[in-house]
This record gives sequence, C-alpha cells and structure tokens, in this order.
Amino acid sequence: MMANAHPPEEENSREQRIASSIDRLSPQLTALSDRIWELAETKFEEFGSARLLADRLEEAGFDVSHGIGGLPTAFMASFGQGDGPVIALLGEYDALPGLSQRDGVDHPEPLLDGSGNDKGNGHGCGHHLLGTGSLAAAIALKEYLSETGLPGTIRYYGCPAEEGGSGKTFLVREGAFDGVDAALTWHPGYGNAVVSMTSAANYQVRYRFEGRSSHAAASPHTGRSALDAVELMNVGANYLREHVPQSVRFHYAVTNTGGFSPNVVQAKAEVVYLIRAPEVRDVEAVYARINDIAQGAALMTGTEVHIHFEKACSNLIPNVTLERMMQRCFEQLGVPAFTEREQRYAAAISATLAEPSGGSSPIPPPLPETLDVYEPEAGSMLGSTDVADVSWIIPTAQLETVCFTRDTPFHSWQMVAQGRSSAAHKGMLHAAKVMAATAAALMAEPSAVLEATQELRRRGGIEGYACPIPGDVLPPVHPSSRV
Repeated sequence: MMANAHPPEEENSREQRIASSIDRLSPQLTALSDRIWELAETKFEEFGSARLLADRLEEAGFDVSHGIGGLPTAFMASFGQGDGPVIALLGEYDALPGLSQRDGVDHPEPLLDGSGNDKGNGHGCGHHLLGTGSLAAAIALKEYLSETGLPGTIRYYGCPAEEGGSGKTFLVREGAFDGVDAALTWHPGYGNAVVSMTSAANYQVRYRFEGRSSHAAASPHTGRSALDAVELMNVGANYLREHVPQSVRFHYAVTNTGGFSPNVVQAKAEVVYLIRAPEVRDVEAVYARINDIAQGAALMTGTEVHIHFEKACSNLIPNVTLERMMQRCFEQLGVPAFTEREQRYAAAISATLAEPSGGSSPIPPPLPETLDVYEPEAGSMLGSTDVADVSWIIPTAQLETVCFTRDTPFHSWQMVAQGRSSAAHKGMLHAAKVMAATAAALMAEPSAVLEATQELRRRGGIEGYACPIPGDVLPPVHPSSRV
C-alpha cells in the first residue's frame, strides 16, 4: 500500500478544519448577509440587522448582551473555555442613505417600495458582508475550540454606525472592550491583502444658525438670514483649504436650508462638517479655525451659531505582530477563485467606471485572484475608520478580500449592485476563514498576544490613548422597544 503523502495532522490542519466548518454553513451565511443587504438600515437604526446577527449567534451557543455601551443597536456575543486569550471579532452592519440600488445589474436602478418610492438606503460599503463574515468566523472558531478543547474566549462585537457615527469610539469610551487581548476584523474590497496602514482621524460637527424670518420683499431689512450664514461659512471654509496641510480634508453637507420659499428670509439653517487629518491633534487645530469661521459668518449676518460636536475617531495603529500571523494564515488558505460568469459580470460593472486605458499591456481580471505581498506599515489611507480607536487600546489586525470589481468606488451604486453577487459571498466566506484561523493561531500561541501588546505600547497605545469624543457628547440614539 502506498504511503500517504501527507501526515494526518497536516490533512486535518487547523485552517482546513475551520474552512470546512464555514463551507458547511455557507448557505445560511449568504442568506443572512443578503437579508441584511435588503434591510439597509443606517447609523444607529440597525435594529433588524443587529437582531438577525445576535439571534444567529445565540442559536450557535453564544451568550449575548444587548445594548452594550449605551447603544441600542450594539451587542456582544461571547463563548469561552479555560484561561486562554480573549479575541474580539468586530462586525458592522450599517448602510448608507441615498444609495438604494437593485442588485445584479450593471446600471443605476434604485429599488422602489410598493408605492413606487425610492427605498433610499443601500449597502454602499459592504457592511452586510462585513458583519456576517465576522459572525461566520466566530461560529467556526467556537466549533474548533469545542472540538479541540483549546482554551480561549471569542467575543463577537456588533458595532453600529461606522458610517458617520463612530460607534466603536463610543464603545471604547464606555469600556465595552475591557478584558479583550486582541481584535481582528476585515473589510470587503477588491484586493486580497492583510492591511497594514494607518488612517485619518476625524471630527464630525453640526453648525446650526438661528436668525429672524421676514418677508423677503416687503421687509427684508428686519430679517436675519441663517441660510446666508451657512453660505458665508462655507465660502470661508473653502478659502481655508489653501492654508492647511495637504493631508487635511474637510467636507460638508447642508442639511437644512431653512425652507422652500424664496420669499421668506430663512430663520434656521444648518451644515455638517467632517474634518480629517493624520492625527487627532491636527484635526483639533483645523476644527478651531472652522469654528472661528462659523462665528464670523454669524457676526456678518446678525445670527447666532450653535456648535454641536457629534462624533470623532482616532488614527489607526497597525500591529505587525498580529498582521504577520494573519498573513501566514492567508497564505495557507489561498484566495477565492472566480468563475467565468462572475468575471463577466464584474467586467460589465467595470465598464461603468472608466474608459478603457488602451495600450498593449494585458488587462488584469476585474476580480483579482492573487494575494498581495504583505507590506508592514505600508502608508496611510485618506479615509477614516472607528476601528482605529480599538487599535489604540487593543492590538488589532485587519484584512481585505475581493468582493467587488477592481476599483469599484466605495459608497457608489456599483458597490450596492454587487452586494449580493456570488463573488461577494465568496470573498466574505474567505475572510471568515482567515480571521478564524488567525484567532485560533493566537489561542494556540498566547505568547504572540503578549508580543502584540508590547508592540502596541511601544507605538504609544493603551496608556497613551485619549478618546477623541468628550464624555458629555452622546450619540444621536434613543431607547427603543425594538431592541
């Protein structure tokens, strides 16, 4: 009889066992992510999505705590045995307003309700996949711990309002992550990689102007226009752009113009600003200058301005110790493979993004099938994430898998359209396998957790962390009987 080419322990490796668990559950997992895609609930209103995920974890044998950190749509599910490390898996499930879109098509087509109205919201950042993928990792890891007796605790954190709410930053401030030794997460994208980049810190601030209404023709001199103040503020802020570092970004949205009649001097108007910079101290400096501009606009128009600090997040601290372990697991598991049909649909989406560049160079497939070389501390992303605040108090690593066509813009109809595709499901399930395998490796090698914590301290985290959201700032949520 021919000898087996691989010893039994290799054939039944940790990665293979975890992958098999996730493959077995894939029909239920993809259905769950699709349902959350349909719900498309926005920040702090993800009642149905949070309930679906929490119920699934409870069915799988986790102990679930609802409303953690004072956020009604946040929850934590835990399973543990022995004295091993406590590993957190971070999940998100919030959608974006104004991105309603039919799935599986290659053109803009908003979803309509029974009355023919645009449904409004859509998963333009793939958080329906993110939350379900992290859940899949948690369930597979629980099965692995139960079968092997490996000591350790898994905590799945249901984190609301990543988009415009910084839910994790509030959770960090309220101590919801106390006792966690390491955190793992992922994000759907169009590459396969362990992400080793920092991110921008940000503040989100609402400026409400109050004036005095009047007849715009008969008595304009008695009116004081709040809308004029908003417009003057925005003009002033736009002139400020020349005089800040190139790494600074600030964006605004006028959320109240004061009414729809041009014959009324608008007594109330407001604008929301999102200010980004490499570190919180840089954001604070620009914030102070924008506040001065707002006060100046109020003086010019004879109005009053009320400044409401809404939320903030820090810059992210990469952790090379955890990332190297995650990269090894990624290499063991490989990357998702896509069918010709999946590539064709991806190509159709790609055609909506930009004109072909031409030339004789081979055109890469729209759904890549390669694993990026790991580059520790590869630079800084221009965007922000509330994962950053977790990374200041807990060693944190994250990865990306291919779920969408190469170069699909985040927060676009194209991303929403691809959100229930088989390619998106493949990427989600593969991310779950890598996260679960990484968590299991950390539990098997607890010394790596200690090393990761020491690295975080060297980079200024833990004791050096100051939450960027003041203690008196509350998230815009209200108690609800739906939770």
